[in-house]
Amino acid sequence: MIDEKNDSNDISRRGFLELGSAAVAGVAGILAMNDVASAQSSSAEVKTGRTTRISDPGPTNKALDAANRDVSVPPLTDAGGVPTFKYPFSLSNRRVFEGGWSREVTVRELPVSKSIAGVNMRLTAGGVRELHWHTAAEWAIMLYGSARITAIDNEGRSFVRDTEVGDLWYFPTGIPHSIQGLGPDGAEFLLVFDDGDFSEHATVLLSDIVSHTPKEVLLKNFGMSKQSVDQMFNGELFIFQAPIPSTLAEDQKLAAGKLGPSPHDFSFRTSQMAPTKKTKGGEVLIVDSSTFKVSTTIAAAIVTIHPGGMRELHWHQNADEWQYFISGTGRMTVLATGHRARTMNFEAGDVGYVQHTLPHYIENTGNTDLKFIEMFKSNRYQDLSLSEWLAHTPPELVMAHLNIDKAAYDAIPKEKAVILPE
Repeated sequence: MIDEKNDSNDISRRGFLELGSAAVAGVAGILAMNDVASAQSSSAEVKTGRTTRISDPGPTNKALDAANRDVSVPPLTDAGGVPTFKYPFSLSNRRVFEGGWSREVTVRELPVSKSIAGVNMRLTAGGVRELHWHTAAEWAIMLYGSARITAIDNEGRSFVRDTEVGDLWYFPTGIPHSIQGLGPDGAEFLLVFDDGDFSEHATVLLSDIVSHTPKEVLLKNFGMSKQSVDQMFNGELFIFQAPIPSTLAEDQKLAAGKLGPSPHDFSFRTSQMAPTKKTKGGEVLIVDSSTFKVSTTIAAAIVTIHPGGMRELHWHQNADEWQYFISGTGRMTVLATGHRARTMNFEAGDVGYVQHTLPHYIENTGNTDLKFIEMFKSNRYQDLSLSEWLAHTPPELVMAHLNIDKAAYDAIPKEKAVILPE
């Protein structure tokens, strides 16, 4: 009996140990299953809302995406649909001739740009943009090299002037003129017209006049020989190669004739003006009819923003803004009505456009100066600063809107900064 009792105790101990092991294994299994379930639940978790993390296995234009980071992955503050307000000249059709080339950005390339169009043109040394005039006014800035411009005023008096980098000119509607590249390497410039539907293809050209006027009429009009009329070019010139012109003084004397030179100055030297506003963040030079008298339909601001700087939040109450980026890289957010906003990136050669009254800023995102021009179909430059507005509104009203305290309100700049930091 003792043996049987001992055997029974052994069996009980073995059973307990086996049961304990099974229980531990069972618990471990349950825990493991819970871990798997938890992991599966975590990976299958529903997520909503905006994000700045994306994957894009393609196909895609990686170079274009890299140059337009805020378009590829918009800031979380962007919302709704704002029409595209950027078009690079690099995508424009380039018309190439002996003597130079031209390309344009109009409402056809950038549909939002209804009030202003632009043309980028290059002339070789001696290259000529033929004698012509436009149905729109022409404003221009020299980007490279030098060129000679000619015109006559409304009384038929001549204007001949050499222009260099940074110089401007303005020819009112119907004023005939020409542009010729000078040595050593011609010129490149930007032409701006006060009509978004304008096109360089729709210009009154001297070559068109003589090509489409009966020969007998030309004989009567010019009083020259039939042989001379017969040897005139037949067809459009637009841009052509010619010898580099003689000295400025000689051309001015020959063109003046008995009427003498025009008293109107169709050109403007920005190098002779001090910046309108200069801060630690950059500078701006405003040129409108108050300083450039003949420019009665186009006003401009030439802006330079240093690395880390920003053209402050502002808007223009009197006109749309057409922009041309000369150098550097930046980004701009346009805040539209109806809770909409869109951010786009800009670099040299890009055209930007902001409809009037829409708030926006322009930030330098590179490590070199960002330089661009702001153009307006107006005789005067106007803008309003967000900070200046808030600083001249009763403090309690502003603090209630923004949910800020008096210390935060007092930090708002009290005057228009234009370029930040001040």
